[in-house]
Amino acid sequence: MRAVNRAGSAAATRERVIVKILDAALRTRNPGPLLLRSDRSDRIICRNSTGIGSATNSQPRAAMSAAPSDVLRGTLDLLVLKTLTLEPMHGWGISQRIQQFSNGALDVNQGSLYPALQRLEQKGWIESAWRTTENNRRAKYYSLTGAGKRALGQETASWRRYVSSVELILGVK
Repeated sequence: MRAVNRAGSAAATRERVIVKILDAALRTRNPGPLLLRSDRSDRIICRNSTGIGSATNSQPRAAMSAAPSDVLRGTLDLLVLKTLTLEPMHGWGISQRIQQFSNGALDVNQGSLYPALQRLEQKGWIESAWRTTENNRRAKYYSLTGAGKRALGQETASWRRYVSSVELILGVK
């Protein structure tokens, strides 16, 4: 029963955060690139059009939730999986490809990307192998597994349901 309550509580918290992010983003004319992060620390570091800012739990709660740059944690996993459908890539390449596909709107923090890659590898959704890059350097290349392709389909469907629900709420007058 506790697991269900925690999952429900996490979902409710996630929904509140998304609504605050969307609301702040809609009020901001040029929010700059969004920094994707997936850490679980109590320190939030975000980049927006004014530069780099941070907030800790010792600061007022409003300061932490007002930044439109704090993107949902699960989003990064979904974007990494989608990016790896193209070809195997090393971490920096994944980061650059996400930024390229978003026309510079999303900036992946390296400190968030590598823990996400480890998490996805532990789930069996991606696998890695050391290779030589085009610059003659060794790098760990990540590729999507069969389980990862199935998970991508499920995660994409879940994301689209969630976005359409948020759109419904935003359309209420």
